[in-house]
Amino acid sequence: MRQVAVLAGVSPAAVSLALAGRPGVSAGTRERVRAAAAELGRLPARGGSTVRETAIGLVLTRPAGQLGLEPFYMEFVSGIQSVLAERGAWLLLRLVADRAQETAVHRAWWRARRVAGSVLVDLTEDDPRLPALAALGMPVVAAGRPGPADPGTTAVWTDDAAAIEEAVRYLAVLGHRRIARVGGDPALGHTVLRTRALARVTAELGLEPARSLATDYSAQAGARATRILLAGAHRPTAIVYDNDIMAVAALAVAAEFGLRVPQDLSLIAWDDSQLCRLTHPTLSAMSHDVPGYGAQVAGRLFDLIERRPAPSGPAPTPVLVPRGSSAPPGAV
Repeated sequence: MRQVAVLAGVSPAAVSLALAGRPGVSAGTRERVRAAAAELGRLPARGGSTVRETAIGLVLTRPAGQLGLEPFYMEFVSGIQSVLAERGAWLLLRLVADRAQETAVHRAWWRARRVAGSVLVDLTEDDPRLPALAALGMPVVAAGRPGPADPGTTAVWTDDAAAIEEAVRYLAVLGHRRIARVGGDPALGHTVLRTRALARVTAELGLEPARSLATDYSAQAGARATRILLAGAHRPTAIVYDNDIMAVAALAVAAEFGLRVPQDLSLIAWDDSQLCRLTHPTLSAMSHDVPGYGAQVAGRLFDLIERRPAPSGPAPTPVLVPRGSSAPPGAV
């Protein structure tokens, strides 16, 4: 409390009144005190309890450098932040090396009363984080469809299988028979759904079996996977990517091979960030309202925290936005 008082330039007594929500301090002083407490990471909430009522947690298994380049999570966090700003709350964000560390961070935050609840991302089919955090009684919303072993988990997800089906059917109508995919981590639930849907739809349409390559979502891995596909004996005429940054990297790889996009090779990105409209040609993409998705997840988490009904349910399905990177194979 003394540290907060020094940082805010007020007395400890004023800090006590401001953080307890009691009369006796101005609105400006109350805001200064809360900002100082937030900066120190120890904001008490009403009634003398700690930060649980005003912060939510998000832990990502990502290298810091990659996170800054990946549009999806920047937009997802912006959507979460839009909900937090309305409530005078904030986000605790931590980057870690593996999912075991994710669970440890969430557990530590909850036991120290640092957060009121958390958002989980990058679900696996049998995600060990879900039962571990449920055992704590911690409000959690999963951004992704949970497995059958976690029926009580509140979740918001997109229909990845339907999105893949739309992309493949579109390419098939254009005349593509050999379609490949550059995917993400094969352990992730949405990667599994997309891989299964790709195999099912290409078989239904009588196309050649589709090849999927796993990556870590980075531009470097996307470029490497694209080179492998283009150097193979059965070069695809179209490739679908699991994020935007890998599709952007693929444009340079196509040029390395002397291939024209879209005449020789069609590309489809995923998420449709601003990157897709800054390239030449512009990238066709499975467009997804990522900030809206983040806001929906955060809103559902506050429903849980405030003990309102919080049923699981889908977010809007990504839809195809054709642009300059897709055309019939061999188009002039």
